[in-house]
Amino acid sequence: MPFRRIYALPAAALLAAMLAIAPALAAPHNAILFVADGLRYDSVTPQNAPALSALKSEGVDFTNSHSVYPTITTVNGASIATGHYPGDTGDFGNQLYTGFASPEASGSTTPFVENDAIIGEMNAHFGGNYLNEESLLAAARKAGMATAVIGKTGPAAIQDVTARDGNGTIVIDDSIGTPTGLPVTDAIEAAMKAADIGPTAPKTAAPNIAQQQYLLAVATKVVLPHLKNSGKPFVMVYWSRDPDASQHGTKDSLGKLTPGINGPTAMQGIRNASDNLAALREALKTLGLDQTTDIFVTADHGFSTISKESKTSIAAKITYPGLAAGELPPGFLAIDVADALGLPLFDPNLQKPVDYKNGHHPSRGNGYIGDNPEDPDVIVAANGGSDFLYLHGADPKAQARQLVRMLTNEDYVSGIFVNDALGDIAGTLPMSAINMRGTALTPEPSMVVNFRSFAIPGCEPVLMCAAEIADTSLKTGQGMHGTFSRADTRNFMAATGPSFKRGHADTAPVSNADITPTLAHILGLNITPKGKLTGRVITEALNGGKPVAVTHAWQASPPAANGMVTVLNFQRVGGTRYFDAAGFAGRTVGLTAP
Repeated sequence: MPFRRIYALPAAALLAAMLAIAPALAAPHNAILFVADGLRYDSVTPQNAPALSALKSEGVDFTNSHSVYPTITTVNGASIATGHYPGDTGDFGNQLYTGFASPEASGSTTPFVENDAIIGEMNAHFGGNYLNEESLLAAARKAGMATAVIGKTGPAAIQDVTARDGNGTIVIDDSIGTPTGLPVTDAIEAAMKAADIGPTAPKTAAPNIAQQQYLLAVATKVVLPHLKNSGKPFVMVYWSRDPDASQHGTKDSLGKLTPGINGPTAMQGIRNASDNLAALREALKTLGLDQTTDIFVTADHGFSTISKESKTSIAAKITYPGLAAGELPPGFLAIDVADALGLPLFDPNLQKPVDYKNGHHPSRGNGYIGDNPEDPDVIVAANGGSDFLYLHGADPKAQARQLVRMLTNEDYVSGIFVNDALGDIAGTLPMSAINMRGTALTPEPSMVVNFRSFAIPGCEPVLMCAAEIADTSLKTGQGMHGTFSRADTRNFMAATGPSFKRGHADTAPVSNADITPTLAHILGLNITPKGKLTGRVITEALNGGKPVAVTHAWQASPPAANGMVTVLNFQRVGGTRYFDAAGFAGRTVGLTAP
């Protein structure tokens, strides 16, 4: 068996071993989780985001924060909701192989999960709860608390994934009033009408001001008064689509890396999220709830500017209508894999073959590869900065080795993780090393391919100035995430309220998987896990909490035939791992290679 090395170094600046968890507050109170989708830590300044900046100064500033990898929205939405890593939740990406044909996705087995109807289909297929874990909101609801979630379609519904009729947890997202949206009760509908709030939300834009003003009005004029009038302690999640929408949709420098996601459109998106937080806090104060409500702010992931360059990809050597010559098209990985295997490529979303040699590409990046699209040898699920391969051929182990040889020679690849069931393959690390193997009900990927990231020359700080290769229909100069770069794993996290220290900088690593354990502890909720891939209670940030011991470590694969080594940088607090960066040396922003 090839030898994998793990090295651990003690963090000299941090103190003492982790002590006993501080007791939860005796008096029942409330919690609000505010998610600013795609908010980077370094973008929060008094100038760009005054309300967000003020909150982190007032309460706890998590200076060593982490998104869960893959750094994708629904992956982190599931981890935020349940406190589990994707190996347990089975939410491996915004697009994933489900193992069944989705009617809502036109029969595809690789649906886009940010869709309420598709989430319902997944629940129905996987025993009523595709995540297989109880969420914070579900536990609070069962304990008799009032619960609500407002915001972005997909991750909003995931926060209480089985609450779909409006009678338990209030779920209002930007699909409200549409055929695929979730219902609300007559009482909420009447309250919205009385507040002069229409039945449907404005469409997503960049910056996303109109849509979020609508959802903010729902939150402040309808939902928060309803929660107060219930007479119960409550938990509410507000998922702000900005700055994610503005960073994805920016057109400030199409075809160029600068300013990329640091232009005026993205800055407006950051300010939009900050203003939403300010309005929510003002509503809490007006309702007399500010002194009894903890507020935890997080981002699901960081962000990078898209690059579509490659000198090695077959896909980049083909001309496509509407795309610049030499650029990678959507589905470039599926094209390159199909070409390497000498097998036909089929678009699962359009249900038709892809004649890539004549300038066609998969519509959403996904692909079925094989002679029979009803039973393909390989399925590709595209997820921006990382793609997943599902191997269904006669000999998956041999196929995996063949694909690793191909992928380690592509200049857009930076690190490969292979399902442990396929055995040890030089140049790769096992998926278990990054908490992607657990008790998931959904099919596990066979391989996870991380794409190259790099610092944009002449731009500082580095984590605000990263570019990444991305399998997406978005263009060079727009924004994306999903890689294992520190620019994508570095999210914004802060907290304030009666349970948290004031004016405190927490230098220990924390992640989105820690939020539910921490808030459940504060609220006195008992959540019984099914899987073991969980976060921790962030004791050091709570009143009376002591510093925790931290170690820094790295893990490296044996070298591939061409010398490529997948390296993983991580930190540990007790038994909890925090993933900083991973990939090939020189191809991942923030990676420290041995």
